[in-house]
Amino acid sequence: MNFLFDIGRYFKFRKKSNIKKDWRAVIKENQHKTLMVIGVFIAIYLALGFLIDLFINGAFVANNFNAVFINLLTFTLMPYATIILTVVAIICLLITYGYYDQVMLLGTEYYEITPKSARNLTEQQLYNVMEELKIASGMRYMPKIYLIAANYMNAFASGYSEKSAMVAITRGLIEKLTREELQAVMAHELSHIRNADIKLTLTASVLSNLILIILDVLFYSIIFDKDNNRKNNNAALLILLAARYLLPLITALLFLFLSRTREYMADAGCVELTRDNHPLARALLKIEHDYQTNADSYEAEYGHAKHEEVRRAAYIFDPFATNIQSVKSITSIFSTHPALLDRLKALGFSSKNL
Repeated sequence: MNFLFDIGRYFKFRKKSNIKKDWRAVIKENQHKTLMVIGVFIAIYLALGFLIDLFINGAFVANNFNAVFINLLTFTLMPYATIILTVVAIICLLITYGYYDQVMLLGTEYYEITPKSARNLTEQQLYNVMEELKIASGMRYMPKIYLIAANYMNAFASGYSEKSAMVAITRGLIEKLTREELQAVMAHELSHIRNADIKLTLTASVLSNLILIILDVLFYSIIFDKDNNRKNNNAALLILLAARYLLPLITALLFLFLSRTREYMADAGCVELTRDNHPLARALLKIEHDYQTNADSYEAEYGHAKHEEVRRAAYIFDPFATNIQSVKSITSIFSTHPALLDRLKALGFSSKNL
């Protein structure tokens, strides 16, 4: 009876907060959002390329700006940088979708778990749990499963379609959770795949981080460029500095818009698949407590694992929520995940029974 009561409160909360939606509508909405994200970032690449073209053609020299601006727009001057950066953005998208698993696992030590490659009973159990959930969810394809050799507890799903989907889970997570809790985490990640939001996160994560890399390369190339006009360089540096700190805020706000509803929806999907809200709640509490207990050692591990910013929005638990500074950046002032207390309340638990 307690279970039915908790489930009733859970779905009541989702209806009230507009989290519960038709599954097909969710997929369609996420597809639209993915196209929007791609469009936004390509527009940013176009703007950045045009800025470089202005700089190259001396637009920031006195009285030259208007003439150069119009000449570039009319193709009297060929906007080579704009064309190149647009091509770069498209190539990066193709590479991202072609090597999504390697991109998302970059900087970690990992291996794929299959029935043949499972090294022990725990790993075999992990594969079996995912296979059971895949059947229960009605999915046509079995996601690839990767184990990350890390002591911290976390997991994420990625890919650009159900057929290409992957789930990565850390060694610390499978060692510290019970089978029911592990099943709940995997059901959460499988729900991200079912909701078709993995492509959305993959696209936004890769393109946003690539923009910062390009900006840094441009910034340092101008600093060490001794051939160009000093005033020209100073103007370009000021613009690049502004872009270097404004663009992360824009991408952070974009992630804020994308990520929080995604997590609530995945939590909801977990409960629908497992028919129990307790295991996920226990798993989330265990994960947070584990981070608080091992903050120093996890700080070092996250620091050693490069490119964490690419994975951060996809994680089931945001490491920055417990002040893991190794993944801190200017975007960290905006949390990519709902507060744990809010997620637990959405699962049907009040502050009295947490």
